[in-house]
Amino acid sequence: MTRKRSLVCLIFVVFFIISLLTNIFGPIVPDIIRTFHVSLGAAGFLVFSFFIAYGVMSIPAGFLVERYQERPVMIGAFLVAMLGSIGFALHPTYKAAFVSLFFIGGGMATLQVAINPLLRTAGGEENFALNETLAQLFFGSASFLSPWIYSYLVIHLPNHAYQNPILFILRSLTATSLPWVSLYWIFAFCACAMAFILLFAQFPKVHHTLEEQPGTLAMYKSLMKRPLVWLYFLAIFAYVGCEQGTANWMSQFLSIYHGFDPHTTGAHAVSWFWGLMMFGCFVGVLLLRIIDSRRVLIGAASGALIMLSLALFGPPTLSAVAFPLIGLFASAMWPLIMSLALNSVAEHHGSFTGILSTAIMGGAIISVTIGHIGDRIGLRGGISLLYITFAYIWSIGFWARPLINNATVKTKSSNAAIV
Repeated sequence: MTRKRSLVCLIFVVFFIISLLTNIFGPIVPDIIRTFHVSLGAAGFLVFSFFIAYGVMSIPAGFLVERYQERPVMIGAFLVAMLGSIGFALHPTYKAAFVSLFFIGGGMATLQVAINPLLRTAGGEENFALNETLAQLFFGSASFLSPWIYSYLVIHLPNHAYQNPILFILRSLTATSLPWVSLYWIFAFCACAMAFILLFAQFPKVHHTLEEQPGTLAMYKSLMKRPLVWLYFLAIFAYVGCEQGTANWMSQFLSIYHGFDPHTTGAHAVSWFWGLMMFGCFVGVLLLRIIDSRRVLIGAASGALIMLSLALFGPPTLSAVAFPLIGLFASAMWPLIMSLALNSVAEHHGSFTGILSTAIMGGAIISVTIGHIGDRIGLRGGISLLYITFAYIWSIGFWARPLINNATVKTKSSNAAIV
């Protein structure tokens, strides 16, 4: 029992590290543009290289786990992420960043596939819902903290008055003009440490459920013939595009249009975006106890569209507040879309999950598209693309027809009365 609890805690740490490496782009986009002297579209292309790895690796990672089991796959994923981080830290150029970020993204995608079944087995099926919620808490806390770590490093690393030993080491490894690159030395250390720890961790034998199995080629072909599958693929594509499009570009927007410092105000706005997403998950859980999930999704998308309008067209102070508040409304979208999707098909849930996971590439494509549009008509016009993606998510609440609806207090009381 003690070993299993230790493994559950270790899995929570893995969630933390995944989030730490994944959701740092928002604060560093202004630095990427300034350091490499690139356009908005070129900066978005680096985000593209990271998230396209999710689209490429999601399904193959399932087969790797099936064949080699969780431990070697997770260790390999962390080592790949470590090599990607070291590669960029040693050679911080635009071309190196593109390759390195693809490696890091591929490692993180593989970890995402491996850890959920492991968490179910280590913590017990009866505790899976609770542990999954706690895991998301760790995931969200890292997203909240990473911009603050970035802000601390870019402010204090160039200042030799600070004798912190960690700053001293990072200062010796990082070019004075590129303090933000020191983040990737931290990422490399975290990935290396996790690979070492996993080497000695005790892993249980994981028996994959139908939802966790990658499925056969025939299953994928069967699902891809269904229009409903593509509608939900687009839904996940749109959601991740909304999430990453907002997080990755808000700091640059606040800098361009309102003159806010991306190292402080911009980074803090990104931090609160992820923090409010974490808080919103708990609000969403409470709402789902009393309201049908489709209505919750309509309300969440409506709120996000209002906040997007205030962020893009409101005065400076309101814009700086509205951008993070988009996260509050977006927080419920991922679990709602996934549950509606899986509850809308009767079989092949494992293969369907793989297809939906591939749609995470929306974070890559939407982000780079925003950048390209921004180069032509301004970043406000580029971010306005999110009106389309949020509107599509809003529409799901009207056309979704799940085979099983979420249980609410009202439906439970009705069932009790029938009994």
